[in-house]
Amino acid sequence: MTTNRQLCIGLSLSATWMNGNGWRLQNSGVENLFASDFYVDLAKMAEKAKLDFVFKPDSLFLNCDLLDKSPGFSSLDPIVLLTSVARETERIGLVATASTTFNPPYVVARQLQSLHWISNGRAGWNIVTSIDGSENFDHSPMPSSEERYTKAFEFTDVVQKLWRSYPNEALIMNRASGKFVDKEMVSPINHSGKYFSVKGPINVPAHGSGDIPLFQAGASTWGRNFAASVANAIFAATPDIASGIELRDDLRKRAKDHHRYPDDIRVLPGMYFFLGKTRSEAYDLYKEAHAHLSMSHRYKVVQSILGMDISNLPLDQPITADLLPDTDMPVRSRTHADLLRRLIVQQKPTVEELLSRPEVVGSAHWVVVGTAEDALKEIVEWFEAGAMDGLIALPGGSFQSLQLFFDELMPMLVEKGLFRDEYKGRTLREHLGINSSLSK
Repeated sequence: MTTNRQLCIGLSLSATWMNGNGWRLQNSGVENLFASDFYVDLAKMAEKAKLDFVFKPDSLFLNCDLLDKSPGFSSLDPIVLLTSVARETERIGLVATASTTFNPPYVVARQLQSLHWISNGRAGWNIVTSIDGSENFDHSPMPSSEERYTKAFEFTDVVQKLWRSYPNEALIMNRASGKFVDKEMVSPINHSGKYFSVKGPINVPAHGSGDIPLFQAGASTWGRNFAASVANAIFAATPDIASGIELRDDLRKRAKDHHRYPDDIRVLPGMYFFLGKTRSEAYDLYKEAHAHLSMSHRYKVVQSILGMDISNLPLDQPITADLLPDTDMPVRSRTHADLLRRLIVQQKPTVEELLSRPEVVGSAHWVVVGTAEDALKEIVEWFEAGAMDGLIALPGGSFQSLQLFFDELMPMLVEKGLFRDEYKGRTLREHLGINSSLSK
């Protein structure tokens, strides 16, 4: 190995192996999709392997078009779910997703600080601006990416001000003197901005372990700037090693521009893996997971991501940069659009090649198909190339992929010296190696 660093690894608590036809397998566990014990068991598996955290993505809408054949975006509320997980685990970090577009900052600040106390310092916040769901909150159309991130900057600032408004040091609890809190240390924030007006202070004191680590999941230009200014870790969508290197290099540069150390930000791509005892078994899993996707569906996905219709083009025609629509055309996800645009500019894929890309048929994330040894080789390659600081595990195909991840891949990473064999701390901040307070 050419590095003494170790990986930061989290597990997604979304049952990604149920995507496509995966939920129909006998051992998928789909009957327990809305049972808290199902997720508690996953978290315990992750804690046994000494993972840094479990991560609960979220969306605030239900895709009814998919619902007859898949779970769609059905999901338990992350804060409620992770509170139940907190009571059944001891060390593993608990990263909850909360949207800055649809929630009030006071509620999010209070919920997360409550989870921080209940878990004894293990809470994390995955900050998202959401790409769908506006119709569930008002009649306004979804704001542009620029507006959502402008709002997210203010939202995050308000949340952090609220966390500082009732510092842990204010707690005295002196029975003899009768003094519960040094109230001079607790103060309103009196925030008045473009989007929010919040008096404060929060009614839950800060936990003694320090600030709650911040995660961020956007990779658009606005998302990168936001992440570089506030995030401790990035849940990155980087389908190949080149995009991983580019994103990490760019974020580290932006961190310097925001007067932060580059190492303050950990880039954690989602690794969507299909593991088998043999490569043939793994490829069969991958193929079966996407067998339900018709060509018409794939064309619709491309149109949804890029805002362009390629259904009338010959399958062998290259897609070149001059065919792309203007970058200011509204799209569902700027992050996914930028990924595919970059691919087209650099590789000029044919229509057929584009329709078979993982970003189109399954995920915008890094896809690994093979044995545990194959996955280890790719992880080492990405890590040594500077394409990541760790990963968030997204098991695909079947529950067997997750079992092989824990039973075979994780021990290999420990043996290579790329991951710990025991926890050295008890809080998420300690797992991530965060020494200083974000609020300082």
